[in-house]
Amino acid sequence: MSKQALIKKALDTAGAAGNPGSTAAQIAILSERIASLQAHLDVNKKDKHSRRGLLQMVADRRKLIKYMKRKDPSGWADLAPKVGLKG
Repeated sequence: MSKQALIKKALDTAGAAGNPGSTAAQIAILSERIASLQAHLDVNKKDKHSRRGLLQMVADRRKLIKYMKRKDPSGWADLAPKVGLKG
């Protein structure tokens, strides 16, 4: 899925129209990149450099989720099922 489509889906969900740098958009983009990298690592098991990048993206997304839960719980409740994360 393209980055613009991910941002549109996140913004429609979180109601942050016109702000592609919003927390919801960043979480949606990171979730898609994480899924893509996981598929790559399933095929290329010895790619340790990409695995490190994956762990960093997961940590970044975890921080954003924690922030969003604290600042906008209703927005997180709307976003979580759309992105495919636990609510």
